[in-house]
Amino acid sequence: METKTAVTALAALAHDSRLAVFRLLVQAGPAGLAASRIAEQLAIPPSSLSFHLKELSHAGMVTGTQDGRSIIYAAQFGTMNDLLAYLTDNCCGGTACNPTSTVFKECP
Repeated sequence: METKTAVTALAALAHDSRLAVFRLLVQAGPAGLAASRIAEQLAIPPSSLSFHLKELSHAGMVTGTQDGRSIIYAAQFGTMNDLLAYLTDNCCGGTACNPTSTVFKECP
């Protein structure tokens, strides 16, 4: 991952509502959630949620897929794992300390 891409992803996550949305979508797994469900579960007004989802999407952290009249949003696990790898690159003085959680290894 390039530094500019990492900064964009971190900036997108550096807001309490966007971080909550992303964490909810990670919990939902690859199936994702409809925008209306996200708004309902996090008590975020739809207009605000739309803005936050746009920011997360622009950063490559989530994707939206049209499903009838709804848009289903899902976390981009590849981007998440790339960001974690970028953040932990060269940790432990270059020794293989394997900081990656097994939870992330199981994600698609």
